[in-house]
Amino acid sequence: MNFLRDRVILPVSDIEAATSFYRELLRQAGKRVSPGRHYFDCGGTILACFDPRADGDDFEARPNPDYVYFAVEDVAVTFTVAQRLPCQNIDGSIKTQPWGERCFYAKDPFGNPICFVDEQTVFTGGSAG
Repeated sequence: MNFLRDRVILPVSDIEAATSFYRELLRQAGKRVSPGRHYFDCGGTILACFDPRADGDDFEARPNPDYVYFAVEDVAVTFTVAQRLPCQNIDGSIKTQPWGERCFYAKDPFGNPICFVDEQTVFTGGSAG
């Protein structure tokens, strides 16, 4: 049986800028799959940066309404990289949430809310702590 891989669409208004931003932030090259789509493999889930205009669609990209969460090996390194990039907004520090996750929140250059969580502290629904 074949299973579909998970894919999260991240709407962007400039595929080149999005590719550059996420290449540096995720520290991987990803793969251009069409003029307006660049895919990054995030542990089996595909982050699909999608620029509708670059793909010939007749609508504008609008930011996602809620956060896309990334579990990362080293949240401190990711935070340092994110601080150098043109985020629209970024937390001032990494924080430990009441449910135990160490993370920081930001908005990418296109207004998409994103969050980076230390993979050692990812809350999966069981007992916190």
